Amino acid sequence: MVHLNVGSRTLGGNERWFLAHTQPRSEGKAELHLGAQGFRTYLPQIQKTIRHARQLRTVRAPLFPRYLFVILDLERDRWLSVRSTVGVSHLFTQEGRPVPVPVGIVESLIERSAANLTRLDTDLVKGKHVRILTGPFADFVGTLERLDGAGRVQVLLELMGTAVPVSLHRSALAPAA
Repeated sequence: MVHLNVGSRTLGGNERWFLAHTQPRSEGKAELHLGAQGFRTYLPQIQKTIRHARQLRTVRAPLFPRYLFVILDLERDRWLSVRSTVGVSHLFTQEGRPVPVPVGIVESLIERSAANLTRLDTDLVKGKHVRILTGPFADFVGTLERLDGAGRVQVLLELMGTAVPVSLHRSALAPAA
């Protein structure tokens, strides 16, 4: 899989970010094939725990399953070829023309990324609900009880009618919607 550095994701001239809808579980394949055609892409990923057959595995997963951001200049680039790229289902369009992603959205995701992982823990507030992304409590929602300077947090989970404190690293959390 091709991962570009942040510098190669800066926009110039008439370039804008656009949203490509991918085929199921084909985000990486689409990113690879778009890169081979010279398109610059961004696939925000998070670490997530998957449960299967009583086993837990921590994997990298797309932040937005089936979506990938692509830099295009509609006057310069052959954007119609994006639709027929392996792994891509279609570009988001309106009246036949691709619709750009509002300015600032992709840029803020890139700013929150380190080592090709997007961090969702920057907006954590004590007393608010959070979702646990990794570990044995993955997908549980609890209340953020304590944050410390070393990145450790304590979350209160409601289990069997009682509040149970769980200590984690803040990178394992995201604000609950």
